[in-house]
Amino acid sequence: MFAKTRISVFGGRDISEAIYQDAYTLGKLLAKEGYLVYCGGGKGAMEAVAKGVNEANGTVVGVLKGENLNEMNDYITIPMATNMGITRNALLAYNCDVAVAISGKYGTLSEIAFAFQLEKPVIGLHSWALDGFDNVESPNDVITFIKDNT
Repeated sequence: MFAKTRISVFGGRDISEAIYQDAYTLGKLLAKEGYLVYCGGGKGAMEAVAKGVNEANGTVVGVLKGENLNEMNDYITIPMATNMGITRNALLAYNCDVAVAISGKYGTLSEIAFAFQLEKPVIGLHSWALDGFDNVESPNDVITFIKDNT
């Protein structure tokens, strides 16, 4: 049986080693809390979170841009090929109770915008500086935010 709380993680492909480690730690914490995790399934922040979730025996769904599994990182539990390109970003926002943005560029920004438009709680970890958007510096702060908003 799957967890009742769904967490979508948005994030950049090109991240520093320090952000990779924070994303990996966050993935482990999400799994330990029993959350079902969604991400884009690719490299960078997505891979780091998926690796943490996977290593802590959690479940991570990779919502992929393409029609096959070539872009998927090695840690995805359940791949979902969409052939939707970047429009799949909306699926990540729809399929969550809380969203987490890690670092990222314009794709991550679009995912944040979709989540806000859907009135989902969103937290940033080393992410965009936006009005009305909380941005924290530690994975534990993300977990606190999730608990406070579910």
